[in-house]
Amino acid sequence: MFKKFFFCSATLLTLMVADAQPIKTPAPSPTQTIKQEFGISSVELTYSRPNIKGRKVFGDLVPYGKLWRTGANAATRIKFADDVKVGGTDVKAGEYVLYTIPTENEWEIVINKGLTNWGIDGYKQEDDVARVKVKSSKLNDSQETFTMQFVNVKPSSTDLQIVWDKTAVNVPITSDIDKKIMAQIDNVMNKDNRPYYQSAMYYMESGRDLNQALAWFDKAVEQNPTAYWIHHQRANALAKLGKKEDARVAANKSMELAKQAKNEDYVKLNEKLLTALK
Repeated sequence: MFKKFFFCSATLLTLMVADAQPIKTPAPSPTQTIKQEFGISSVELTYSRPNIKGRKVFGDLVPYGKLWRTGANAATRIKFADDVKVGGTDVKAGEYVLYTIPTENEWEIVINKGLTNWGIDGYKQEDDVARVKVKSSKLNDSQETFTMQFVNVKPSSTDLQIVWDKTAVNVPITSDIDKKIMAQIDNVMNKDNRPYYQSAMYYMESGRDLNQALAWFDKAVEQNPTAYWIHHQRANALAKLGKKEDARVAANKSMELAKQAKNEDYVKLNEKLLTALK
């Protein structure tokens, strides 16, 4: 009888264990993936985010002078959709592991090809594609959660910012967009459907030949005579060239078309331009 009871109890326990549902709990160091449009492509970052939890971070939990996976769990990954410079060092388009070597006042940033590495296990220095040093700064307030983000995003540059506890590091990333955009302009200008407006805008905003920009704005107006935004930018080009009267005519035309289209933003932009031309 005892054997039979023991057998039944053991069987019931086995069935209960097999039937048990797993409990889902929050990850202690959750993973984050962020993608930032940058230059004429993008940069993407995947990393895990530990918390301080009352511990001393740099110089203890994260030792100074030693390779760090830059976060928790697996090593941080960074993907460049186009060729860039990281801290002035050329890095080809592709996906990499991002390691760091923190010290008290300076960090070394390591871009490495070891995508199969777990943390720093398997790291090989010969797989480095870039090593750059950047200064660290001290914050007044402590940040509990390890954070990486893209800041100071401009047309051809951005900073990868690393922040934890009271330490912050900015890693400059740049992209040579000028050559690529100029190559696109040279290419498309030899075709029938020419992007006059976009080309004129780039010439004007990048400080190139304003007369050429104006000539392209004129062509863009011919392509789309009721485009109030083109007339407005044409007025800006004329103003930059010192042709105030022509600029006023173009701004008034833009404002007239903008009113017809019920676009108050461009009405205000033209009013502001006209005031500046007085």
